[in-house]
Amino acid sequence: MKTMNFSLIRILFALVIGLVLVIWPDAAANYIVITVGIAFLLPGVISLISYFGRKKPADGMSLRFPIEGVGSLLFGIWLIVMPDFFADVLMFLLGFILVMGGVQQIASLSMARRWMPVPGAYYLVPSLILIAGIVALFNPTGARNTAFIIIGITSLVYSVSELINWFKFVRRRPINPVSHSDDDIEDAKIIE
Repeated sequence: MKTMNFSLIRILFALVIGLVLVIWPDAAANYIVITVGIAFLLPGVISLISYFGRKKPADGMSLRFPIEGVGSLLFGIWLIVMPDFFADVLMFLLGFILVMGGVQQIASLSMARRWMPVPGAYYLVPSLILIAGIVALFNPTGARNTAFIIIGITSLVYSVSELINWFKFVRRRPINPVSHSDDDIEDAKIIE
């Protein structure tokens, strides 16, 4: 019974996440950045509340001001207020990493041609990585939306396949796959 419930919950979450990412990829990116901002904001708020809520120690020493908490709080507010900016910065960073990776792979293959023949097909994947990086650098919003749509479609395919598996297999699983009756067990003999 528990397996069925967890499977259905997984299917439902994957379906909802997939639909949101496919229908509203731009809003999904903003909400992800806002969620990360909240994850930074909460520890900052908690550290400041605990600092101002504490009593001074009896030995007269002062408490250290939580500078990290203030930094976390300010960064969280910045992420919440400007999610588009950080999503674009993330895509620029990803584009730069892809460009560098594609160039490095092409250079490695070119170096390998000095001591052995390298077929042209080996240059296909590094070239695609380089092109994806260039697209992400010059169109970060479009690349971000495309990436989220691909992730959303993958999530939808996962939820549909999981639902099919649940209907075909999990739902029909026997309750007790290995059951022994008392007649199957033989009397044991004590050996001295």
